[in-house]
Amino acid sequence: MTTTDLPADHARERGIGTEPVLEVRGLQKYFPIKGKGLLRRTVGYIKAVDGIDLTLFPGETLGLVGESGCGKSTTGRAILNLQPATDGSVKYNGRELVGLNRAAMRPLRRDIQIVFQDPYASLNPRLPVLDIVGEPLLIHKVVARNEIRNRVNHLLELVGLNPEHNNRYPHEFSGGQRQRIGIARALALEPKVLILDEPVSALDVSIQAGVVNLLEDLRDQLGLSYLFIAHDLSVVRHTSDRVAVMYLGKIVEVADTLDLFERPAHPYTQALLSAIPIPDPERERARRRILLTGDVPSPANPPSGCRFRTRCPKFANQLTDDQREKCINEDPPLIDRGNGHDTACHYAEALALL
Repeated sequence: MTTTDLPADHARERGIGTEPVLEVRGLQKYFPIKGKGLLRRTVGYIKAVDGIDLTLFPGETLGLVGESGCGKSTTGRAILNLQPATDGSVKYNGRELVGLNRAAMRPLRRDIQIVFQDPYASLNPRLPVLDIVGEPLLIHKVVARNEIRNRVNHLLELVGLNPEHNNRYPHEFSGGQRQRIGIARALALEPKVLILDEPVSALDVSIQAGVVNLLEDLRDQLGLSYLFIAHDLSVVRHTSDRVAVMYLGKIVEVADTLDLFERPAHPYTQALLSAIPIPDPERERARRRILLTGDVPSPANPPSGCRFRTRCPKFANQLTDDQREKCINEDPPLIDRGNGHDTACHYAEALALL
C-alpha cells in the first residue's frame, strides 16, 4: 500500500472517500541557525521537517506520532502555512497552498482549521467566549453581526458546553472546557479538515476520553477529516484509521492502524510499541522490550543515510558490514517493502514481528 492508496473495503466501512482531500509531498521546513557577531550570518539549518509525504482522505483520521521534537507540530503548522514551508507541496482538493500569501490563504482558512495543544495559551484571556468563538465569523463575514450570538450558542452546545456561559472568560473554565472552546472556535467556519495538535496531551487523564469521544462524534456528524498529531499511542490507536510514524523530521512508516500495531515493520515503530504498558502482569513480563540506546541526534546535523541507524538495534547487532554501509550511505525511501504497508527501512522485510 502506498501513501496515496486506501483499501477499498476499509474506505467503504468508514465512509471514507477514495480521492484525497489533502496531499503533502516533499514538505520541508528548515529554521536558520544564526552565527554570533554583528552580521549574524546563517551558519546552518535546523531540519525540523525534511521531505515528508502524507495523504489525508475525506472522512479519515490520520494519526501522526513520534517523540517530542521530531517535527510533528511543525508539520501541522507548515501544512496550514502558519509557518511557511521551505520547500515541497501541500495541496488541498488539488489547490497548491505552499507559497500563497496571507490574502490568498484567507478564503482557504475556512476549510482547514487547527486545534492547538495548550488550551491555556491558545485562548485570549481578555476576551469572553462569545468573542473568542465568534471572531472567525466576524473576520470572514460568514453571518450578520446580529446573528453571531446564536451561532456561537449553537457551537457551544455542539461541543457539550452551556451556551449561557458565553459571557465568561477562559480562566473561569476547566482545562477540558477550554479545549472544547478551542474546538468550537475551529468549527465556527464549518471546515472540512481539522489539524489536531496533541489536543488532549495537556488535559487530565480523567477528562481525555470525553474530548476524544467528542472529536470522534464530530467527525462522523460533520464529515470532517482529521490529522491527529499525538505522542500517546493508545489515543492514536483508538481514534485513527491510519497512522504515520515520524522520526527526526522524516516519516518512517505508514500503515492501517490495526496493521501497524499488530505487525510493525520499522525498528523505531517496534520500539515505540514495545514501550506501551500491558495491563496483564504475566504478559508484560513475558513480552520482549526493545530499549533504544543513545540520544536523538540533532536536527541541525542529522546522521547520513538512515537517520535512525545511530539508535537502531538491528543496525548494531544483526547486520553485516556491507548492510551497515548501505544504512550509512543511502537514505531509505518510504515504500512498500513487502510488509503490506510503507516503511523507510532497507531491511524492514527481515524484521521480527512483535
